Amino acid sequence: MKLQTNKQSIQGVIPPLLTAFDSEGNFNEKAEREIVSFLVGKVHGLYVCGTYGSGPLMEVEERKRVAEVVIDEVKGRIPVIIHVGAVSTRATVELAKHAEKAGATAVAAVPPFYYGFKEQEVERHFKLLIDAVTIPVFLYNNPKTTGVAVSPDFLARLAENGLAGVKDSSFDIMVFYDYRRKVQVPDFVFIIGTEALLLPAMVMGAHGGVPGLANALPEVVVELFVAAKNGSINEAQVLQQKVSALREVVHQYGPSIPMLHALLYRRGVNAGHPRLPYVLPPKEKVEQVVAAFKNLGVNI
Repeated sequence: MKLQTNKQSIQGVIPPLLTAFDSEGNFNEKAEREIVSFLVGKVHGLYVCGTYGSGPLMEVEERKRVAEVVIDEVKGRIPVIIHVGAVSTRATVELAKHAEKAGATAVAAVPPFYYGFKEQEVERHFKLLIDAVTIPVFLYNNPKTTGVAVSPDFLARLAENGLAGVKDSSFDIMVFYDYRRKVQVPDFVFIIGTEALLLPAMVMGAHGGVPGLANALPEVVVELFVAAKNGSINEAQVLQQKVSALREVVHQYGPSIPMLHALLYRRGVNAGHPRLPYVLPPKEKVEQVVAAFKNLGVNI
């Protein structure tokens, strides 16, 4: 098995960082640095170029530049996981090698998508990815978008062959529980892919989560994580309900990605634009979200 390093630092609240663009759809480096600067003292890590980071909407060279800018702005203060998943193994490996050279703590990848690949192809893909870099490699399980559902037995096999951890966005807590039960590799890192399941996942040993809401409201999600980690279950239950209600508001008036850009503006952060076909939401929708947040005890 290949030795993996730095896995122990990957824990806590790790937002799936938004990627900022300008009004013409070009990467907006200044705005990206503002988002990172806003988050870096509040959260435990960043997950870059994933779903919320519009990774699938960008070309390989764009994704490389985003990774470079984020890693440079973070300056080693918190771990940075770069999502390198792509439909082709060649692009995935190219992005992973670049991320390692740029200074990423780890890389993560969805299974190759679109073609409905079977386990044999997915295993070959991840073996080549794991062999291509020395930093930890995570699997991002997102069956809704990839069409590939990674079974617990398959994940366990990948773990035995050097996979460092999993980010599970199946939105099925039983899948996460089965991952915990089947993977027996010491120090394997289990991350839940949504704030909606952070408490039940942590009760079963999750090291942290990748919550989209934490792009704009990191404080309350971190509060939930800390309560759960400290075993303050009654407090954590209340906070989980609050976080879930806040999440529901964002999705009700969403889509969530452009709405989070808009909410960052409300917090004084130049968050740029989402990438087309997304656009910033109308002002009245943002005001409705702000009012709903106020009713939940959160003022922005």
